[in-house]
Amino acid sequence: MSPQPGARFAAAVADRLAEPSAVPAHLATQPWWRQSVAHGAPGIALLHIERAAAGDGPWQRAHDWIAYAADKPVTTGADSHLFYGGPALAHAMACAADGRPGAYGKALAGLDQSIAATTGRRLDDAHARLDRGDLPALAEFDVIRGLTGMGAYLLRRGSDEKTLRQCLEYLVRLTEPVRHDSEVLPGWWTLTAPSGRRRARFAGGHANSGMAHGIAGPLALLALACLRGVSVHGHREAIGRICGWLDRWRTRTPSGEVWPYWVNRAQYRAGRRGTDERQPPSWCYGTAGLARAQQLGAMALADAAARTRAEQALADALESPTQQAATTDGSLCHGHAGLAHLAATTAADAEPGTGKRILARVPSLLEQAQPADAPLEDLAAGLLGAAGPGFLEGAVGTALAAAGASPPLTGWDTCLLIR
Repeated sequence: MSPQPGARFAAAVADRLAEPSAVPAHLATQPWWRQSVAHGAPGIALLHIERAAAGDGPWQRAHDWIAYAADKPVTTGADSHLFYGGPALAHAMACAADGRPGAYGKALAGLDQSIAATTGRRLDDAHARLDRGDLPALAEFDVIRGLTGMGAYLLRRGSDEKTLRQCLEYLVRLTEPVRHDSEVLPGWWTLTAPSGRRRARFAGGHANSGMAHGIAGPLALLALACLRGVSVHGHREAIGRICGWLDRWRTRTPSGEVWPYWVNRAQYRAGRRGTDERQPPSWCYGTAGLARAQQLGAMALADAAARTRAEQALADALESPTQQAATTDGSLCHGHAGLAHLAATTAADAEPGTGKRILARVPSLLEQAQPADAPLEDLAAGLLGAAGPGFLEGAVGTALAAAGASPPLTGWDTCLLIR
């Protein structure tokens, strides 16, 4: 039996990225290149690791990319996070160990100690900020740069439950309402724009909803930990507070339920926000990521009605021509590949009827991510040239979603906090 188009496409991307020396100099000379899961070498390693675990490629390629990423000094401490530096390299090594138990054991043990120490220091800083009554930066708590991402790694590894529990305790505290300028705000309210900078449009700050940078990430981590039997005082209440906030801002549109990417101070005071039904239903900010986070939250709380609403929201988004027209690329972060992978992941936990609706959309999403009417080698070359090789926004993420098992064999998607 010949491989499916997705597997052939992944093979074409993997072959073009067989060795680190194949990467163009304009990328390889960037200071972040060896340390970034999102855009660089550790992300490329994930593709080779998953393919090797499936028997579709050699382990040597995976090892070569990991060795290349580790060949220079690795950033640790305050400047590292799940998608950059020591934790990023550790994520790739942990995925390799999923496929080859015992692999990189000594290196992972050292990285785990460093990650726990860094997480502890960041938690101390976060609690000191809370004690002062200051509001957080997104980078304090989000998945990409913050403590939720560090907690995702700790939960996935299962090697330091004490530090993981401390992360969860911090997230519980983050969800508690705070008073700022004589106004009660959600504890994750930040005084900057989503970019992290001051902007007139966001005078007074905002509450971010997204999986990548907002409160859906902490919701997913709290829910996944609870589902795996790791809980702390106030855990379920924190899940409930986040779900209640998202319920408050959910908007019914002709193409299904949508959530705002963020709520600024004026919208918060008005108690309403005009939400655009034409926004992409992506992992990073849109309905797909939010639906999965709320599905997990509902599972943790055993809330059947909320679970049904979340699953139906994703099914509606995938069936909506309006929402699908807003998705314009094939990427994992905010494109067709990410939607396909989230659809398969969410459907596996969904009520059978809704799960069937969701799964029915996966083939067309994959077709849009890597059209079958183009020669796959040419398509891989074109995508690598246009979008680059990156995991979040480039060819590697598209290839992993197009060809990978659901669930993956090596946990490459645990950094997305969808399982």
